[in-house]
Amino acid sequence: MKSIKKEYSNGEVTIVWKNELCIHSGNCARGLPTVFKPKERPWIQVENASTQELIEQVKKCPSGALSFYMNSEQG
Repeated sequence: MKSIKKEYSNGEVTIVWKNELCIHSGNCARGLPTVFKPKERPWIQVENASTQELIEQVKKCPSGALSFYMNSEQG
């Protein structure tokens, strides 16, 4: 499988997704279905939740495929 890394930002936080780590547990889609929509493109729609909600859900990813960084920490 080709390694893909995608980033999705709401301006405050950026969600990073690495496909090769994803084990498809579904935690993200069950926890925040308004944001994580595997059948849609883009499948992560960060505008549908608060920064805090996004961070809390990403921390529940068991595989490490989802991570985040605060934009203020970059640069």
